[in-house]
Amino acid sequence: MSSGAEIIRDYVKRLPDAPGVYRMIGEDAEVLYVGKAKSLKKRVVQYAQGRFHTQRIAGMVHLTRAMEFVTTKTETEALLLEINLIKQLKPRFNVLLRDDKSFPEILIRRDHRAPQIRKHRGAHTIPGDYFGPFASAWAVNRTVNSLQKAFLLRSCSDSVFETRNRPCMLHQIKRCSAPCVDLVTPDDYLALVGQAHDFLSGKSRAVQKKLADEMMALAEAEEFERAARLRDRIRAMSAVTQEQSINPQGVEEADVFALHAEGGQACVQVFFFRAGQNWGNRAYFPRIAGALDAEEGEENAGLMSAFLGQFYESQPIPRLILVSHTLAERELFAEALSLKSGRKVEIATPVRGEKRDLVDHALTNAREALGRKMAEGSAQGKLLDGVCEAFGLEARPERIEVYDNSHIMGTNAVGGMIVAGPEGFEKGQYRKFNIKSTELVPGDDYGMMREVLQRRFSRMVKDEEAGEATPRPDLVLIDGGKGQLDAVLAVMADLGVDDIAVVGVAKGPDRDAGLERFFMEGRDPFMLEPRSPVLYYLQRLRDEAHRFAIGAHRTRRTIDMKKNPLDEIEGVGPGRKKALLSAFGSARGVAKAAPDDLAKVEGISEALAERIFAYFRKA
Repeated sequence: MSSGAEIIRDYVKRLPDAPGVYRMIGEDAEVLYVGKAKSLKKRVVQYAQGRFHTQRIAGMVHLTRAMEFVTTKTETEALLLEINLIKQLKPRFNVLLRDDKSFPEILIRRDHRAPQIRKHRGAHTIPGDYFGPFASAWAVNRTVNSLQKAFLLRSCSDSVFETRNRPCMLHQIKRCSAPCVDLVTPDDYLALVGQAHDFLSGKSRAVQKKLADEMMALAEAEEFERAARLRDRIRAMSAVTQEQSINPQGVEEADVFALHAEGGQACVQVFFFRAGQNWGNRAYFPRIAGALDAEEGEENAGLMSAFLGQFYESQPIPRLILVSHTLAERELFAEALSLKSGRKVEIATPVRGEKRDLVDHALTNAREALGRKMAEGSAQGKLLDGVCEAFGLEARPERIEVYDNSHIMGTNAVGGMIVAGPEGFEKGQYRKFNIKSTELVPGDDYGMMREVLQRRFSRMVKDEEAGEATPRPDLVLIDGGKGQLDAVLAVMADLGVDDIAVVGVAKGPDRDAGLERFFMEGRDPFMLEPRSPVLYYLQRLRDEAHRFAIGAHRTRRTIDMKKNPLDEIEGVGPGRKKALLSAFGSARGVAKAAPDDLAKVEGISEALAERIFAYFRKA
């Protein structure tokens, strides 16, 4: 039997230098892979030459027994055909989107004299206005309920509507204007429908302002009951916007995709933004044949491209798509999606600003979702057994404490401790340590680590001596190499705590994940297998400690940035501080004021005015 490479080499002789789609066929006519190419001849010959093959691709070529080809007029047509065939055939070696269910949407029907608002899923076969997608049925149900309170649109079926002779309960609880029994005129009801349409189209502020102006006018005319009804509607609109977290100011309509891959698995987190609001998110775990064995950036870009193509085969396409990894064929994908949607579509990988913040937030969620999935699927106990074996512990660690420091040139230094065990991360046990020592040289990581461990374990020793129950770790991981390990061991020795294993985790050359070196007392530095599940687990622990320490540092730095010099002056509390800032505009204005001017501010005595004046002129 000829080898896969020989079979492919035979096809190359007859292939055109034209765009198209190819299928690699294995035993029993199984479709192994579907791909597209700008030039079929140039693309397929690469498989025959056997160069630059990853283990996954080499295995696919080895199994190939035949190939099929379809030429197209353009590369864009080839891309669209490739996406259709992947969804239809589900080849073993393609990255596959496992969950391609449609997302729920909100529909305002336009095929009835009294338009109905309802949840909808599936094809757009009903005449009307569609808004979405929403990440879950729960999210869309909650939003529909709030919109009913805000715009009083009916949700009942046509048959119920036509048979009503008196208002239903929804009207009684102020969620419907009862057009079924003409308690609202047709024109007024259509005006409500128009307001709902504008609100869901991104004009929420304009709609709320208009209603607020009407409410004020009614209140001035002493029509308080009608004004109160508008007030309740405005509150319902506010509930819709406030319940959606992370509402960007400059992004009206976009889908945000972030990919995180590790341990041969991947998670793509998708966030939906419509009408300037976050309409939910969902995590996907695409199927990958074999391990990810190409360069990380190249592999992730390919994963993202494959995922996007299949995702938008059945989902509505927004005007803007933000991705965490730059696509190798970004312009081609944008052109294909523009052709499919009938409008211009932009695909971007932002590097700064609000859009980058959205991508980073999605990336954090992808990382956490994959971490949860790996922890659940890999059997946490098995991972802990692996940790026990890797570090030569006497028993499986039930409590692991991980420490890291964060600072900028020694300022706002914070130490962080995270805790993990058989149930995963125990976030209720996390602790932060504001570095208090005034004797430390700014940026002294060893000194900061000594202070953190001294405070943590001296407290544990005191509690144990007093007979109080206190958590005691089985394993301590610290971010750093031999220097940090020696500093920590010295602290533990001083406290008489010599029965807790301590391990230093040093990042690899160029901080590459997978090349970490581990340091333990009495052992030479060592490494774990690059693709070991235990290594991935330890990396997640270290990264979580790093994330927590950075978050605590940023919080402290933000508090310091917001501090006002007036906070340091004895006798100036919140009330007097507010009065001074109102009178002089800023702390700088207060600093320039004379004592007589300061004393004119309500609540400021002459003595306090002199104290404030002197504070800003001290050497």
